[in-house]
Order: sequence, then C-alpha cells, then structure tokens
Amino acid sequence: MADKTNTTQAETKDAPILIQMGIFAGVLFVSSLISPLFPPTFPVPTPVIGLVLLYLLLMFHIIKVEWVDKFATFMIGMIAFLFVPSGIQLTASLDIMKAQGVQLIVAIIISTVVLLVVIAYTTSFFIWIRKTVFHGDISVSETVDKK
Repeated sequence: MADKTNTTQAETKDAPILIQMGIFAGVLFVSSLISPLFPPTFPVPTPVIGLVLLYLLLMFHIIKVEWVDKFATFMIGMIAFLFVPSGIQLTASLDIMKAQGVQLIVAIIISTVVLLVVIAYTTSFFIWIRKTVFHGDISVSETVDKK
C-alpha cells in the first residue's frame, strides 16, 4: 500500500531567522523615517508606527505570517526581560513614590477604568454601525469563531 500524504494541510515554509530579523528591522527603519513626519504637538513613537505598519503588511498579505512567526514568538517571550529596565528605573524614583504613591495609584486605577469604559463604548458604537450600515447582526462569539 502506498503512503498517502495528507493533502488537506497546507505546507508552510518558515523564513530563516535572519530574514525574519531583517523584516522586523526594515519595518522599524521605515517607521523611524515616518515618525518625524508627525507634528511635534502629536508625536507618535516609532514602535507604534512599526506595529501599525507590520499589521498593514500582514493584512494586505505583503508579508506572510510564516515569515515573521518564529522571531515574533521569540520577542514575545523576551517581553518580561525587556521591561526589567523600566522596573529598575522605578527604584530611582522611590522618593516620588513615597510622597505621591497614593495619588499615583488612584490615577492608575481611574485611568484604567476610563480606558475600559471608552473601549466598551467604542466597541458598542462600531457594532451599532455594523448593524445599521451593513444590516448584519454580529456578536462577539461570531467574531471569535471566525478566527
């Protein structure tokens, strides 16, 4: 009996890690060129532009997910290590934390609640637009099931 290969699964070919690093470096370089074009009153950080740019490249299938998947997974695993300098920097500001610690905690809690409320209302607004403009019923479970 001949061996049958499973033809239902698409074979994906990962790009070499240096190519993946090059894609990330290229996106970051282009975003560093775009960042100064924003007015000084509305500065946009280079990494934020890079995230949006990479998202657009992936959405329009200019870059395939397989080309950046391994390096992206590696970088996500490094997030905790990359945030250590920020935590260490907080220790240099302990006198501020002692003097205004309660105010900082209250500001963080209030801003988190405001952020969650704004996200909830924005999502509701976009769902309302979808229902009225496109006459389509959409629920959260439908969007999760499609992915």
